[in-house]
Amino acid sequence: MAKQISKATQAAKDSQGTKKRTGRRPTYVVTLSDEDKEFLTSVIAKRSAPAVQVTRAKIALLANEHVRLRDIADELDISNFTVSKWVRRFALYGVKSLGDAPRPGVPRTHGDDKIAEIIKLTTTTTPPDTSTHWSTNTMAALAGVSPSTVGRIWRTFGLKPHMVESFTISNDPEFTEKVRDVAGIYLNPPEAAIVLCVDEKTQIQALNRTQPMLPMVPGVPLRRTTEYKRNGISNLYAALDVASGKVITKMTVAHRAIEFIEFLELIDRQVPKELGVHVVLDNYAAHKTE
Repeated sequence: MAKQISKATQAAKDSQGTKKRTGRRPTYVVTLSDEDKEFLTSVIAKRSAPAVQVTRAKIALLANEHVRLRDIADELDISNFTVSKWVRRFALYGVKSLGDAPRPGVPRTHGDDKIAEIIKLTTTTTPPDTSTHWSTNTMAALAGVSPSTVGRIWRTFGLKPHMVESFTISNDPEFTEKVRDVAGIYLNPPEAAIVLCVDEKTQIQALNRTQPMLPMVPGVPLRRTTEYKRNGISNLYAALDVASGKVITKMTVAHRAIEFIEFLELIDRQVPKELGVHVVLDNYAAHKTE
C-alpha cells in the first residue's frame, strides 16, 4: 500500500505541466494564456515600468514561443543564469511574479500605525520635561519603542528635532513689491546697465604668525607656528556683478558711512561710464545716510 502511494505521488509530480524531466536537471516550460500575453505586453509598453520587469516580461514571451534559453539571453543581452532563473519562476508561479521575491531578514517589529504615531508626536508636540526638543531617548520612552527605532524612523522621514532654522517676517507694507523689484532686476537686468550685489564682511581679524612659514617639501607638509600676532581688525567690502561673476573689493580699517561712500566711488571708477549702475544692498545704517 505504501509502495502504491509512493508511485502515485511520484506520478503526480511528474505530470505537472510546468516542467519536464530530461536526465538529471528538470526543463521548465512556460505556457501563457491570452490573458498572460496581454498582461506582459502591457508591461513592456508601459513607459513607467522598471527596466528589469520589462526584460522579465520579454523572457516569458520568448520562452512561451519555445525559443532556446541561450538565444533568449543573446537577444536580450543578459546572462543565461538570469534567463533560466526567470523561466523557472514563471513556470512554477505564473507571470504575475515579475517583481523580486521578498528579501530574507528580520520582519518589522513595529507597524505603520506606530511609525505614524512617532512622526505625529515628533512634529506636533514638545517633550513633557523642560527639554528644548525631542531626543531619541525621550521619544522612545513616550512611544514605547527603542531609541534606535526612533532614530531609524527619523532618518527615513528626514526629521531632525535638534535643528532649528530661523526666519523673519517683514512688517513693511511694501515688502512684496520690493521683493518683486529686487528679484526682477536680477532676472531681467536693464539694458546698458550693471547690477551689483553689495555687502561687507566686518571684524576680520588681521593676524600675522610670529615666525615665517616653512614651505612644503616632499614628505613634509607646510608648517607654521601656533603663535600669532594681532594686527587689529579689517573690513572687506565687495560688489558682485551677478551677470559676469566679477567682484570689486576694498579693504578698510573702519566700518562707517564714509568708508561705504569711498567704496561706491571705487565702483563708479571701475564701471564703464556708458553703463548705468544698480546696487542691491541691505538696510544697514551706514548704507542710508544722506
